[in-house]
Amino acid sequence: MKYVIARRTPRYYFVVDVEVTEIQSGAQIRTRTKMLSQFGCSVDTSSPFPIGTKVKIKLFHRGAEVNVLAMVVYARPDLGMGIAFTDVERESERALEQWVAELMSMHLPQK
Repeated sequence: MKYVIARRTPRYYFVVDVEVTEIQSGAQIRTRTKMLSQFGCSVDTSSPFPIGTKVKIKLFHRGAEVNVLAMVVYARPDLGMGIAFTDVERESERALEQWVAELMSMHLPQK
């Protein structure tokens, strides 16, 4: 039997520079995002952190920087990492809302 879990919000193709830093060790991955939603993103990497790892994320787009605390929710070398945002500062939340609004007006969401 296959289970389908409904997403809270649509995801959109969104390729920007990202820094993912493991909170406990300070290990860092610099790469690019693949998808973005209001509540998380997917990151392109062949060396993902393990599921459950707490991370700090910095997203860079059009001169803006978004800083969030997050957790790795999936990790596969062939898919990269799925990251759920757990704590977003108010200024970063506004930037995310603006980016997602732009993406909504330009693209159909990825299912």
